[in-house]
Amino acid sequence: MNRDLEFWSRGIQLLCGIDEAGRGPLAGPVIAASVILPPWTSIDGVKDSKLLSPLQRERAFDKILKNSISIGVGIVEPIIIDRTNILLATYEAMKRAILDMEVFPEFLLVDGFKIPRLPIPQRGIIHGDRVSLSNGAASIIAKVVRDRIMEMYDLIFPQYDFFNNKGYGTKKHIEALRRYGPCEIHRKTFRPISELQG
Repeated sequence: MNRDLEFWSRGIQLLCGIDEAGRGPLAGPVIAASVILPPWTSIDGVKDSKLLSPLQRERAFDKILKNSISIGVGIVEPIIIDRTNILLATYEAMKRAILDMEVFPEFLLVDGFKIPRLPIPQRGIIHGDRVSLSNGAASIIAKVVRDRIMEMYDLIFPQYDFFNNKGYGTKKHIEALRRYGPCEIHRKTFRPISELQG
């Protein structure tokens, strides 16, 4: 089922799906993406990024770039996550993604809950990336962009295995934290990092 059809049928031309990647990791930014697709678009292979393999995500990423009206990406770094909290940082990333677009959306479909204090009509949809094409597209853009960023950080901080864990708390990552302590892209307020520093 594609919930976008409901809004396209009401004449909304610039429907924007928004999703994030990176709320749970111990390191790296939280990233949001916003995607506006042409009404009545259908793109094979686009769904919740967590249900796709890395290769499938990369292929879908290219299709989305070719078929979208506009795409925006918002990045919020770990220092801001630590100063506020991950929820506020996620909302900030979503707002930045909207402002990054070349076309201003008419209506937002947000994966999860509405973005507070935003003067654009919107609807929050739980598991939106599984029932909305534009949400699924945003999910893929956010995930691929974040994965690429974490793979670049792996070149700077190879001891943490960011290339493979993307900042998540794997056994190898936790062992590296105990041995080397956190680096500058770790989220110092997240457990177990806060406990290791404590």
